[in-house]
Amino acid sequence: QALQVKDVSIAAVAAGFPASQTFPEVKIAEVGMAVLAGADEIDVVMNLGLFKEEAYEELTDELQEIKESCRGARLKVILETGALASAEEIHRATILALYSGADFVKTSTGKGYPGATPEAVYTICRVLKQYQKISGRRAGLKVSGGVRTAEDAVKYYTLVRELLGVEWVHKDTFRIGASSLVQDIRKRL
Repeated sequence: QALQVKDVSIAAVAAGFPASQTFPEVKIAEVGMAVLAGADEIDVVMNLGLFKEEAYEELTDELQEIKESCRGARLKVILETGALASAEEIHRATILALYSGADFVKTSTGKGYPGATPEAVYTICRVLKQYQKISGRRAGLKVSGGVRTAEDAVKYYTLVRELLGVEWVHKDTFRIGASSLVQDIRKRL
């Protein structure tokens, strides 16, 4: 209610953030409440317990129900790529998130696990491109966790531009979590 700025979206974390370890009903209720309170975007963490147990049907059902409770709000699914053991797991997690309705795939919360890596972003980009070719839908990527310097940001920008194309480098399809990056930019200015 306090934010009265045009063209600025309100993002909120929900669904048991940052661990995603609560009842599915609570996750869905939190998401719905955040949207009712004015959130335009919802960030949730993929349930890593279900993912590691290979309970993919339960995992996708949960994400699809969360997506439904988003109503018109954009859903960003955080993979916690630092907790995933291989490029194959990152690939699989990205596919599950996209086919469950994620509008954005996000690398990390920046809490508890290592953040983004070029290898993880490369893997996600390849899946995003293939997904667009198959579905016709362009989902976004948010690189988050550990992006501390302008050089880091340029590295990820370049990866996305080269792997996905210049049309992907837009606020609707590419973002960088910049809480740590801001300090570096301030220092340089």
